[in-house]
Amino acid sequence: MEDDAKPRGTEPDPRFSLANERTYLAWLRTSLGLVASGIAVERLLPELRFPGARQAIGIALVTVGALAAATANRRWRKVDAALRSGERLPPPKVAQVLSITIAVAGIATIVLLVWGQAK
Repeated sequence: MEDDAKPRGTEPDPRFSLANERTYLAWLRTSLGLVASGIAVERLLPELRFPGARQAIGIALVTVGALAAATANRRWRKVDAALRSGERLPPPKVAQVLSITIAVAGIATIVLLVWGQAK
């Protein structure tokens, strides 16, 4: 690390720093799972009656996975800075987007599998 990039404030309890790191890694695992799920949906679901439905679900999952990966490092740094300065932790804004997208994609996949199979 460069001198100007060193974290400011006091060194937090190592347990909190390690918990922050585990959370960061969990975001990355979630991101990887979403990207893999998006690819699997697009490639492995049977042909559906609605053209482009598989691709739309797959693209949504891959996009949210990429968003989660892109924001994971920023969130880790914000939480680290808050721990060092004694401020409140920032809210996990991307978590709401993740949960809504996963729920909508899951419901859409079920609906398409039950009622949308090509004949």
